[in-house]
Amino acid sequence: MEEILRIFPPEMKGYIALKIGKRWDKLEEIRCRLHQPVELIFEDQVEWITTLIPDKKTGVFLLNQLSEFSLYRMENELREGFITIEGGHRVGIAGKVNTLDGSVKAVQNISFFNIRIARQKLGVAEALIQNLYTQAYENTLIIGPPQSGKTTLIRDITRLVSTGWKDKPGRKVAVIDERSEIGAAIQGIPQHDLGRRTDVMDGCPKAEGMMMMIRSMSPEVLVVDEVGGNKDIHAIHEAVHSGVTVVCSIHGQSLEDLKKRTALRELMQARTFKRFIILGKRTAGRQKIQIFNEEGKQIQSRGVGWK
Repeated sequence: MEEILRIFPPEMKGYIALKIGKRWDKLEEIRCRLHQPVELIFEDQVEWITTLIPDKKTGVFLLNQLSEFSLYRMENELREGFITIEGGHRVGIAGKVNTLDGSVKAVQNISFFNIRIARQKLGVAEALIQNLYTQAYENTLIIGPPQSGKTTLIRDITRLVSTGWKDKPGRKVAVIDERSEIGAAIQGIPQHDLGRRTDVMDGCPKAEGMMMMIRSMSPEVLVVDEVGGNKDIHAIHEAVHSGVTVVCSIHGQSLEDLKKRTALRELMQARTFKRFIILGKRTAGRQKIQIFNEEGKQIQSRGVGWK
């Protein structure tokens, strides 16, 4: 996990590495708040490094490492409230927000950092993939709260759809990876296994990327993470009407939650999505996963272990 440790000052690296030890596979977050002890969040417990109290100098060092000494280059990411680093790890930031005409212009005086650990878990979609396929792959929406494993699941679905499973041949898959979280690409090359027939548009806004991939790469399946805006929804609508299957994820708790959202109303009423995967929150390394069809009928429910 050198890509994570490198963003910390030398005097902090040793403490953090020693405290985590051999438990990197269970680590979910490292929270660094100025003038407060560093917090480590594991799958089943929270621990504090009380000997590490980051100060303003630490915050400047973290920002310089995250931006590679060019905050201007990371302006858009900073406005979104997070930066994705090598390995697909996401670093959330918080502090003083400057606004312009009601919209966030910049985040300054950044005092809070949340390093969310990304990792590939091969095989997590194998027990679910058969219910996403009838005569072909169905348009699928993965729903879950933050840290419920949406990206981990969609990554493995991508791998299986692209490479093939059992007697199902691989399909041409296009991934629009706006935040470099699905493939964790470095200089355009995915570091995670996304399958043999997958093409990736890295760092591209989702709506524009979907249309670009349809025009240029003739995909059979489009994969996109964390949709939500009106542009994203419109692009999904266009993709489906172009004959492309869409697999995507969205923040939410339930189907009823989604039905209340104005932006999704047209897609929900048209029953665009034929499969909904609902991810529960993880508890002690276990999670409940449910699959529903377009009529809201449950077709699968299972407990999954993430350890």
